[in-house]
Amino acid sequence: MAMIVAVCSSEKKGMRKQNVGQGMLEAGFGLTGDAHGGPWHRQVSLLAIESIQKMRDLGLDVHPGDFAENITTEGIDLTALPIGARLKLGSEAVGEVTQIGKECHTRCAIYHQAGDCVMPKEGIFIRVLAGGLVRVGDAIEVSELETGAKVAGEGERP
Repeated sequence: MAMIVAVCSSEKKGMRKQNVGQGMLEAGFGLTGDAHGGPWHRQVSLLAIESIQKMRDLGLDVHPGDFAENITTEGIDLTALPIGARLKLGSEAVGEVTQIGKECHTRCAIYHQAGDCVMPKEGIFIRVLAGGLVRVGDAIEVSELETGAKVAGEGERP
C-alpha cells in the first residue's frame, strides 16, 4: 500500500522543509503555510522515501523534507505516473500530476556533496483539485487518467 511518510513545509523558498506530520491541502493553492503554494502547476511536490534512500546509500545524512518536497511517499513509483494522473491523498484531498522532475538551475548543497540529486529526476508535482487534511500514515491511491488533462507549465509563475 502506498502511503505518506512525511508532510513537510517551509515558510521561505530555497530552504529544506520540516516534517510537520500533517497539513491542509487547499484546492488551487497547495499546502497551507508553505512557500511554494499558489495558483500555478507546481503547488505540491512529492518525492519517494526510496529516492531519499538512494542518497543515503551514497553516504549522505538526508531525511524527508531535505529535498524541499512537501510530501514524502512510500510504496509508489512516482516517476511512472503519467501527467494528468490523479492521486487521492488521505481521505479527501485529490491532486493531479502536472510535472515529472524539474530543471535544477542552481546546484543545491546536496548535489555538491554527492555529485547528484534525486529531486530533479524523481520528484513530481501536483496541483490540488480537492482539499483536505493529509497526515503521516495516510494512504495514497492512484486514479485513472482524466481525458483532456492540462499540460505542465500552464499557469506557470516566474
